[in-house]
Amino acid sequence: MNKEVLKNIKVLYVEDENDVREFTGKTIKAIVKEIIIAADGKEGLEKFKEHLDVDLIVTDINMPKMGGLEMCAYIKEINPAIPIVITSAHNDPNFLKKAIDVGVSAYAMKPIDLYQLIESMIKAVEPIFLRKQLEEVNLSLEEKVEEGIQKVKSILDAQDNIVFVSSSNIITNVNKKFLEFFGTDSLEEFLNNVSCVSKLFKNERGFFSPEILKDSNKNWIEYLQNLSEVDRVVKITNKDGIDRVFTVNIDDYEQGQHFVISLTDITELKEKSNLLEYQASHDLLTGLFNRQKFHEIFGKEIRRDRRYQNDLSLILFDIDHFKKFNDEFGHNMGDEVLKFIAEVVTRSVREHDTVVRWGGEEFLVLLPETNIDGAMKVAEKIRNAIQEFKSKKLPKQITASFGVTTLDEGDIEEEFIKKADIALYKAKRDGRNMVSSYTT
Repeated sequence: MNKEVLKNIKVLYVEDENDVREFTGKTIKAIVKEIIIAADGKEGLEKFKEHLDVDLIVTDINMPKMGGLEMCAYIKEINPAIPIVITSAHNDPNFLKKAIDVGVSAYAMKPIDLYQLIESMIKAVEPIFLRKQLEEVNLSLEEKVEEGIQKVKSILDAQDNIVFVSSSNIITNVNKKFLEFFGTDSLEEFLNNVSCVSKLFKNERGFFSPEILKDSNKNWIEYLQNLSEVDRVVKITNKDGIDRVFTVNIDDYEQGQHFVISLTDITELKEKSNLLEYQASHDLLTGLFNRQKFHEIFGKEIRRDRRYQNDLSLILFDIDHFKKFNDEFGHNMGDEVLKFIAEVVTRSVREHDTVVRWGGEEFLVLLPETNIDGAMKVAEKIRNAIQEFKSKKLPKQITASFGVTTLDEGDIEEEFIKKADIALYKAKRDGRNMVSSYTT
């Protein structure tokens, strides 16, 4: 880590817990030029306005009066380039996604590991440090004066991020991290194999790639400059074949003649965000969608159904005598049954159908563009697949009862599910292991 970058920066540190604020504040004060301390987001915003020369924000998330992310959003309106490090033990599934949206550079989870915090601060502030150092060199990148080249090289190599200097169409300088990441010995060797680094950006949903520009004459650097920070995210495969995710920081050097481009690795932050987002929308035992995700999907499907006048049907089913099964064979075996059911149902429906663990032994299947007759056939297919499912792990045959309905004009979600529930109750009353429907 290049700790030298911290010696000349001014930090705004915001933390509402007194003990944490006092201890961590002293640590930060010992390694930076100056520290401004605030006890909540509202005070932090006020102090930032008083100290607009602050170089870095280090802030907690969950605080009284004003949260850290809300404060940072206001600060970004004043200074969009300010780097931010968040410190939090906050377990809200959406907070990391919001952090990326706000433009957080790095994070350190609580309880604070001071080494991790310092590393995060360095990662966040390096692009700004780099820009200042390059300005101090005060030599044109076009001048091939040996002293200037060596100074630029030493500055680039001191950075912990991947950094390269480029004109609009060719790279002129790279740092050690760049060469290490791509497993090449020199810039010349790299350029012999790849004409432009942007060609290595993976074309995947949610990430920028030059494919977006294939029908235009726009340069990828200038295009990225005009994107918001949250959209300047790319995925690149390293020398070991491992995908890493980066935010792209671009500094215009010499009035558009050259650009200093810094890639900050946010793979862990992105993965944590994706994991929490998955946990918030899925049942962790079966891997199926949960109720919360169903509410979201149903809202979209009902709007599509009414706009295009398509049919929308629903299957609600539960496992027959599941309580008795649990009492006889134990809850661990009961959990295995639930996982088997999820596997069977997923194989029995279309890709765009939605399968939900509704709760306990109840499951729900939402069928877009399917009328009542089609839904009955799907339910019968699932019922038969469950009845015929065999596994050495299962001590007893499993069956299920099904209620099927279709959306009528004016139905809201509660009425829709209630109709399926009435049909399910009829199937149970008539003997179980069967499919019943509810139509008006």
